[in-house]
Amino acid sequence: MASKKILLHACCGPCSITTIEILREQGFEVSAFFYNPNIHPLKEYVRRRDTFLEVADKMDLKVIGSTTEYDSQKWFRNVSFREENRCFHCYADRLERTLSLARRGRFDFFTTTLLYSKFQKHDRIAALGRDMAGGGSCEFYYYDFREGWKEGIERSKEWDIYRQQYCGCLFSENERYAKDLKNS
Repeated sequence: MASKKILLHACCGPCSITTIEILREQGFEVSAFFYNPNIHPLKEYVRRRDTFLEVADKMDLKVIGSTTEYDSQKWFRNVSFREENRCFHCYADRLERTLSLARRGRFDFFTTTLLYSKFQKHDRIAALGRDMAGGGSCEFYYYDFREGWKEGIERSKEWDIYRQQYCGCLFSENERYAKDLKNS
């Protein structure tokens, strides 16, 4: 039986490591797409993109799509006045773009490295992915990749790759570093 093709939305290098390994162990032929217009500032986006590409090279991973597809203004328009529900809109944008490429590339499944993070809302991501797929020929694949959390962190440290300290958006950056401002 031929392996199933899956398109992995990749948010960064560290979150990709064990996600890719698990998918390969499950028999998937994995390709990845790096798409993250939420990442702020632009220098952070470039750093995460370059780290992802470094991981992709180390893991002999096929990367599809443009790694320069970055439209932070679109992202800000999507979440403006929706700050309390911003993650939903951010998930939706990234999953919609991934599904679009997956359908064009005739992938059997699509999924995301967001499911690796213990900080993301897995139930919302899974529901969105399934709703978007709508029972079509390209299905959303939910798997709780958090089982590889510690191994992914260890491997990223071994490989000496950049590990970010916040989700990526301006709001998460502010939440992450707010205590530093109070303590200064």
